[in-house]
Amino acid sequence: MAPKNLQEVLDASRGAVDLLRNSQIGSYIYPVVPADFQNWIKEQTAWRQTAVLYDQSHHMDNLFMKGSDAIKLITSTAINSTATFPVNKAKQYVPTTESGHVIGDGILFREAEDEYVYVGRAPAANWLLYHGETGGYGNLDITVDRRSPSRPYGNQVSRQYYRFQIQGPNAWQVIEKLNGGPLEQLKFFNMSTMTIDGTTVRTLRHGMAGAPGLEIWGPYADHGRIRDAIVEAGAEFGLVPVGSRAYPSNTLESGWIPSPLPAIYTGEAERGYREWLPADGYEATGTLAGSFVSGNIEDYYLTPWELGYGSFVKFDHDFIGRDALERIDPAAQRKKVTLAWDAADVTSIFASLFNVEGPSYKFFDLPLANYGSANYDSVVDADGTVVGYSMFTGYSANERRALSLATIDANVPEGTELRVVWGEPNGGTAKAAVEPHVQTEVRAVVSPVPYSTVARATYQGGWRTNYQSA
Repeated sequence: MAPKNLQEVLDASRGAVDLLRNSQIGSYIYPVVPADFQNWIKEQTAWRQTAVLYDQSHHMDNLFMKGSDAIKLITSTAINSTATFPVNKAKQYVPTTESGHVIGDGILFREAEDEYVYVGRAPAANWLLYHGETGGYGNLDITVDRRSPSRPYGNQVSRQYYRFQIQGPNAWQVIEKLNGGPLEQLKFFNMSTMTIDGTTVRTLRHGMAGAPGLEIWGPYADHGRIRDAIVEAGAEFGLVPVGSRAYPSNTLESGWIPSPLPAIYTGEAERGYREWLPADGYEATGTLAGSFVSGNIEDYYLTPWELGYGSFVKFDHDFIGRDALERIDPAAQRKKVTLAWDAADVTSIFASLFNVEGPSYKFFDLPLANYGSANYDSVVDADGTVVGYSMFTGYSANERRALSLATIDANVPEGTELRVVWGEPNGGTAKAAVEPHVQTEVRAVVSPVPYSTVARATYQGGWRTNYQSA
């Protein structure tokens, strides 16, 4: 009999690590949006030099929560405080398990007095949906609009909202041209409205490229018309639509780790959740990739501090995981950093493609080299001791460097040269996205996060400001 839920999938497997490291689902796809509109290098440089349009309409779940109990659900599952959360504000949402380990994250929009929308990857959406359905919230209407199919047949794709971002140094010129006049530059993560092609659209203030930008959304039926209006207005300011190939690589510069493994595969407190999750959902079919291998799935779990969310943890409310987090010493936790990879070592990875007799290293795709839903490459010191995980890897044409986002031991200072073990052991796992290869080590220097000087100078409070890989 086929498994009916995640718990039954796990019970029938050789363990969570083996299940996820050998998943056959294939590469993580950013659906519907074309891979390239111009060239991924042009698209990367445009978000630093002119302006870009990101189409975020398809790759994230939208979870709609209405009713007076919606804020109670959010408060009971979020590590961050909801004591101040007015209408027309957005807030990052980070839930943890009873053990204090991160499930995922996303953005909450408070659109009206008792109306909230979560936008992000599936793990946090599923957590909210489960607790909303089972937590006894009497005045709560909760529905989910799942991300568009990764491999749709035909063009029959629709969402409740379209969602765009206009970002870059010239973004505000594009925005004011679209609006037909000046527009107030709200504070970060504040919401308002503007006019595009005679239609009032909702907006959220961002600032990804060192200049103010906006996220824009409205009914999906308006998607094509609003997109065309933005592209037309932006042409004179050098606006470039960004394809799904370049889009997720922006996080290498901005510093958000988008895809930690959701820490839900063990723990008696989470058994009911595993029995609720489907056998074919994200948590059951996702891929765990990289050189770090442990037989214990809990070795892949991460605390908020390890992902740079330590400042979000507020003990002014009761929430799942609070007791465990209160027992954690933040100073002893790993820290989020950028690793700047050695150019010669990266070049050797590409050179191995042409070695007829020599070793073949794991293919390093451009501009994003990840080959799993959650990526964990061992980061080792000079003695070969694992001091952390490299978790999101690729190339920035703006920095002309291979970069990865990592979490490493707190006592490793900036400027230290470490090594990333690239590729999986024993020739690679049976994952669909893995070809036969041998491991190699790449020197990498511990660097600031965000890596971009512009981003470090302008980002506010450590908030992530996009959804590159949600």
